[in-house]
Amino acid sequence: MIMIPSFSGSRTFKSVGIDIGSTTTHLIFSKLTLAFVEEKHKFEVVERDIVYRSPISLTPFAEGYFIDIEKLSSILFSAYKDIGYSPDVIDTGAIIITGEASKKYNAEKIVNLFAGQMGKFVCATAGPNYEAVLAAYGSGAVEQSEKNGLTIMNVDVGGGTSKIAVARKGEIVDTACISVGARPIVMDDAGKVVRVEETAEIIAKARGIPIEVGGILSKDDQEKFAATLAQCLCEVMSRGNLSDLTQRLMVTSPLSYEGKIDRITFSGGVAEYVYEYTHEDFGDLGRFLGEEIRRVSEWLGIPVVEPVERIRATVIGVSQYTLQVSGNTTFLSSPDLLPLRNLPVISPNFVTNVMTEEGIEEVIRKALEMHDIAEGDGEFALAFRRSVINHPSYETMKTLGSAVISALQNTIRNKKSVVLVFEADIGMGMGRVIKEDLGSKCNLVSIDEIRLQDFNFIDIGEPVDKGGFIPVIIKSLVFSTSTS
Repeated sequence: MIMIPSFSGSRTFKSVGIDIGSTTTHLIFSKLTLAFVEEKHKFEVVERDIVYRSPISLTPFAEGYFIDIEKLSSILFSAYKDIGYSPDVIDTGAIIITGEASKKYNAEKIVNLFAGQMGKFVCATAGPNYEAVLAAYGSGAVEQSEKNGLTIMNVDVGGGTSKIAVARKGEIVDTACISVGARPIVMDDAGKVVRVEETAEIIAKARGIPIEVGGILSKDDQEKFAATLAQCLCEVMSRGNLSDLTQRLMVTSPLSYEGKIDRITFSGGVAEYVYEYTHEDFGDLGRFLGEEIRRVSEWLGIPVVEPVERIRATVIGVSQYTLQVSGNTTFLSSPDLLPLRNLPVISPNFVTNVMTEEGIEEVIRKALEMHDIAEGDGEFALAFRRSVINHPSYETMKTLGSAVISALQNTIRNKKSVVLVFEADIGMGMGRVIKEDLGSKCNLVSIDEIRLQDFNFIDIGEPVDKGGFIPVIIKSLVFSTSTS
């Protein structure tokens, strides 16, 4: 059994973010400083410093719908060589594969392969809503919205998709994603079409534009494609009625935030064209799309301003804003239980302060049933809010522990990990009660000072710095909310 103690003072850790996108691949190496924040009574990342930005490389594709693993490996390991880091010095990090690149046949294999080779990675994937959140943080939109008390819409336009996040006074209140990007069509140096994505096929049919692999797409037709893409994107940004074509291109639900938007910022590779930092062609629609977005976004009547970061927004978000920190004291029955990835979060809804073993067990069972989780088949995290159990007595902790053991008998019998996450600082105490006082033989992970809710997914990394802390990633299925 391992009890993870808190550390005193502050510590600096090395983090890397890797973004494999539809158009580009790049890395950001950062130093993250963790310290105890007195007013919040918890450890937080208090400083984020970028120490190295890799060159921006085109994501290599092989014949057909495969990412070229050998060439991609060369890109990634070259960045490590340039900064002089070996994978074993990386304390935490995340690797995501985004947009159309995530749809390639070997995408999942690539993410898992590199996540295992390049350091103590916690997060290895990200869905479209989470990508929108990361880009909003990395672009500076979230920080600016908090600093200035504004509501900012950040639109991250990449190779395959556009991820939209609305940041209001430092919090993400809405997200959406649409298949609008620079590379639904890829052409070689001679202008010959070499790859056609599903998005291009949909638009070609809707607009009557002939397109086929091996053919030539005229400049006029490229401009028609770009204009259509930009129009669909702006329909989503306007939060009005969507055309049939725009609805077909939606990856998520549309935005539903009804409050005022004070500013719009664009990030992602296409933002380089929106803000006219480049006019270079890369065998795609990026230049035309950026020009069209700049033109049609004017009719929204909302000021468009530059973000702090453009093309690197997502990878900075990955490197610097994925990490959270477990509390002062956590409990592991074995270090071999970590890392754990993509655990669905179940947050039992206790409507009374009178907690009996039978009552708690029933609430846990109902919560699992509501999430269609067959207890014992897979691993998940049970999350307990501070309002449920804050400064419990020994008897309360024993009652809760007994209820957990009773409710998760199949999980324990099948040697799955019992993962408990507390908002209050009681992770070690609950671990000791369950393992020592109640004598459970379960594989137990008990961490604290992490607030979770339903529809979160959690990744828990290996203990870092000889047990100094456990890195945690919280990934949200961000549903639209209306907050005016």
